[in-house]
This record gives sequence, structure tokens and C-alpha cells, in this order.
Amino acid sequence: MLSRRNFLTAAVGVAAAGGLAACAKEDDSSSGSDSSSGGGGKKITLGFAQVGSESGWRTANTKSVKEAAKDAGYTLKFSDAQQKQENQISAIRSYIAQKVNVIAFSPVVVTGWDAVLKEAKTAKIPVILTDRSIETSDDSLYVSFIGSDFIDEGRRAAKMLEKVLEKAGHKGAVKIAQLEGTTGAAPAIERAKGFKEIMDAEHKDDWKVVVSQTGDFTRAGGKQVMAAFLQSNPDINVLYAHNDDMALGAIQSIEAAGKKPGKDILIVSVDGVKDGFVAMSEGKINGIVECNPLLGPQLMELVKKVNDGETVERRIKTKEGDFLQEQAKEALPTRKY
Repeated sequence: MLSRRNFLTAAVGVAAAGGLAACAKEDDSSSGSDSSSGGGGKKITLGFAQVGSESGWRTANTKSVKEAAKDAGYTLKFSDAQQKQENQISAIRSYIAQKVNVIAFSPVVVTGWDAVLKEAKTAKIPVILTDRSIETSDDSLYVSFIGSDFIDEGRRAAKMLEKVLEKAGHKGAVKIAQLEGTTGAAPAIERAKGFKEIMDAEHKDDWKVVVSQTGDFTRAGGKQVMAAFLQSNPDINVLYAHNDDMALGAIQSIEAAGKKPGKDILIVSVDGVKDGFVAMSEGKINGIVECNPLLGPQLMELVKKVNDGETVERRIKTKEGDFLQEQAKEALPTRKY
């Protein structure tokens, strides 16, 4: 259920710390029986602070979390931060005030979390990071991280581009435009880092990123920024997009400029959403590095273990694959997001 909360007096005490969460979308849901509970037979309450709904990947991730919580019989308190860190911090403080059993969140950016996570630790509420990592002065502020290795995704994208260039019979300089994710976000930083690592080590003489800018992980952002790229650098022949939605937006601008995506400009992106596979099956995207958003079931298993006081791994990776055009049509019917 969506609601907007206004805190009108100081009498709300500690709950006033969550006042800024009125900017975010929140809903509470509970379902299932008490059989999926922590020690003592009491149903687990999970507070989950989502980044937003900026992409098809994020929508699938949210759906997975909500469905898995329902299947596990947990009470889920969910907040959509609309890509604003202050909204996430307010939501986390609200969960602390509500004394949830476990807090999980996918951080908008990597820094600025220590204060609120110290509050959670003081309240003895364990915190799990999902999808995105953080930089912190105290690693004990969270118990585990579940998600992808974004640096490795960047490396995989570079190796994917090698295959795409070979298949296209490309000779000569590789002039790359890079559509970055949200500034300061872990996937944006690390996907760029991993790609550059391979490029510098193996393609220093022939590959060059000629232009790079954030498209904020959105289709509209990808379209707008790619249009600007093509005006300033009309000889771009490769696009590396940090997610499929930006690549899909960029395709619109490429076609508007009279060029053929997937041919005149070779495209490699990250995520693996269904719309990306459709574009790949049409020859408009050349390769996709998968980043699996269906973390819900794994997250609920982890929440149960953490709530029961079990020792858990600090880093839990998701299973993913890489796909080229010839694999797209075969894989498309089975894509779940």
C-alpha cells in the first residue's frame, strides 16, 4: 500500500527521524503463515529500502523481493527511495524506530551510510546489502552483501566486445562511447573500472573511450546523452552502456541520426532485461552481460539465517551468463524479466 507520511509535531519522538521518507513511496505487506519464522515462532519483519524504479532491471528486482517475502511468510516493509539517498536514510531510520528484525537495502551511492548504519547496529538490527556495495569505515555495520560482482561485469563486457568486434570483422581504431550509470553508484564506478582494466591491459593501442557521461541508468537519459555524443563525436563506432535501458534509449538517438545500431555502432550493455534481448534479437544490440535481478529467494534465505543468529558469508554472488546476438532468439522466451 502506498502512503505519504507527514510528521506534524515533535511528539512523534524518534519516529521523526523518518520524516523525510515522505518523499519516498512506502508500503507494508504481510502474508503467509507464522511457519516461516525466526526463533521463538514470531514472524520475521524485514525492512527493505529500494533504490527506485529507474529501469526494467530494478522493477524485476522489486517484484522478486516482494514475491519472495510473501512466499516466505515474512512481513515486508518496503520503501522506494526514488533514487535519492536522503529518502533511503529516512526509510532505514523509520525501520529502526519500528524495530524490524532485519534491514536490507540497495544503496543509491557508495558513501554516506556510516551514521545511519551505526544507529541500526546500536539498535541490534542486522543489515544486509543487496545488489550494490558501500564504502564504510566499519565493515561490521553490515553482515553480508548479496549481488553481482560489478568489476567482473565490466571485464566481461570488454571480453564480450572482443568477440563482437571479431564477429563484425572490424579493423582499425575502436572509438568507444560509454554511457555511465548514476554518478557515485557502485555499478557505475565498478563497471567502468573493470572495462578499463581489460582495455588498458590488452587494447591500449587500438581501443579508446572518446566520450563518457552518465545517463543515470534510465532510457530517457541514454537517449539524451547519446544524441549529444553523436553531435560531438560523429565517428563513434562502439557503445558500452552500463545497463540495457540506457542502451535502448541510445538506440533511438542512433537511428534518429541515420545510423544503424548493431552495425554502424556496435553495442555492448549490461543487465539482460527482456527488452534488451528483443533489441538483440533484432540485431540492434550485439552483446549483453547478464546481471541477475532475481535476488528475492536468496535474500529471504539469508534473512532467515541472520535473524536466527547463524554465521553467514560476507559476500554472496548471483549466477549469471553472457549472451551474443545468435543466442538472443533462443533465450528470449525463457527470460523472466
